[in-house]
Amino acid sequence: MAVAELTESVLQLTLNEGIDPMTGEFVFKQKRFSNVKPEATAEQLLQTAHAFASVQQHTLYAITRRDASDIYEEEA
Repeated sequence: MAVAELTESVLQLTLNEGIDPMTGEFVFKQKRFSNVKPEATAEQLLQTAHAFASVQQHTLYAITRRDASDIYEEEA
């Protein structure tokens, strides 16, 4: 049977920098924070993201958690 073991978690904030005057499309910037504790809850990450966003120049657009896992076959 396959087993997935969470090995890394990254908190990513997407910030809206405004509108590109040439294309008229939104411009986004991403900030990533590594070494997030894998056991961190969604509520904890939301609070952390809002704390980081409060000191940013640009508006918070999205919050994403990116997890990486090692997958292996469980030994009997």
